Amino acid sequence: MTHRRQFILTGMALGALLMRNALDIAYAAPTPHGSVDLSPEQAGRLRVQKNPAAIGAIDKRFRFAKEGYFSAAIVPHVPPTATYATDARTVVGSDADYAQLIADSLGLKLNLVPIAWADWPLGLTSGRYDAVISNVGVTEQRKEKFDFTTYRQGFHGFYVRTASPIRKIAEPKDVAGLRLITSSGTNQERIILEWNRQNIAKGLKPIEFQYFDDDAASRIALLSGRADVEFNPNAPLAYDAATTGAIREVGSLNAGWPARADVAIATRKGSGLMDALTVATNGLIADGTYRRSLARWGVESEALARSESNPPGLPKF
Repeated sequence: MTHRRQFILTGMALGALLMRNALDIAYAAPTPHGSVDLSPEQAGRLRVQKNPAAIGAIDKRFRFAKEGYFSAAIVPHVPPTATYATDARTVVGSDADYAQLIADSLGLKLNLVPIAWADWPLGLTSGRYDAVISNVGVTEQRKEKFDFTTYRQGFHGFYVRTASPIRKIAEPKDVAGLRLITSSGTNQERIILEWNRQNIAKGLKPIEFQYFDDDAASRIALLSGRADVEFNPNAPLAYDAATTGAIREVGSLNAGWPARADVAIATRKGSGLMDALTVATNGLIADGTYRRSLARWGVESEALARSESNPPGLPKF
C-alpha cells in the first residue's frame, strides 16, 4: 500500500484518555447559530402556500403513499440536516424544513418517516414513502433505479481546530504529511486517497489517515491535537463550527470532485413525481424562501441557483 492508515478503536477508555488531553482547549463563544432551535415545536420553521404549477406537474397516475400527505423518508443522523429535537422523537433540521416546504407547495400535509440510511433504497422502491430527503447525492449508478430533484450543493469540508496554524487547504500538496480524519468507504475517502496518490507520485509525504467509529471520538482527536484536519461532509462540520467555535473551515470541495455532484430528493424511477418536486423547489428558490430556510441552520452557502431533474451525477468508478 502506498499510504499509511491508522485505524483507531473507540470506546470509553479511549474517550477518557483523549478527553484528558482536550481539557485545556478553550471554546469560543457561540455564534448566533449557537441558539438554533432544536425544540419539537419549530416555531420559526418557514411555511408557504401551495404552488399550482407544482401540483399540476404531478403525473396523474402517481399515488401518494398516504393519501393527503407527502411522505418523506429522512435519516436523523446529525445536525444541521436532520437530528432529533429535545423530545428525542421529533425530527428537525434543514432537510426537515425543506420537506415541509415541499409538502406545502404540493398542498399536502407532511409525513416524515425516520429511517436508517441503509434502508432508503428498498423502502422507496416498495412504496413505503414517496421520496427520500436525506442528503442523498446524485450518482449515475443511483440514476439507473431512481429519479432525482436537486436541492443543495454537495460539499465536503476541511476543518481544523480553531488554534491550528493551518489556514488553507485547496489542492493535494496542502494535505501532504498531515494526520487526516475521514470516513472509510465514502466518497470523501475516494477523493482524498486520490490526492494522496498524486502527492506520493510527486515525492511528497503521504497522509496519515485516521478512521473513527463515531463523530464524538473524531472530534476529540481533532481538538486534542492528535489529528491535524478532518475531511467529511461540510454541513455537520459547519454547524459544529458555528455553534461551538472550536473548529473552523480551511477549504471545501464539491462531493463529485473533479466533477460535480449535488444533493437531491430521490423518488422512484418513472413514478411521475420528480418534475413536480423540481417545479416546487424552483418556486421556493424564486421567492427567497429556500435560501431563508437554509439560513436557519447555517447552510445557506450550499444553496443552489436552480433545481434540476436528473442532472449528471457522480460517475461510476
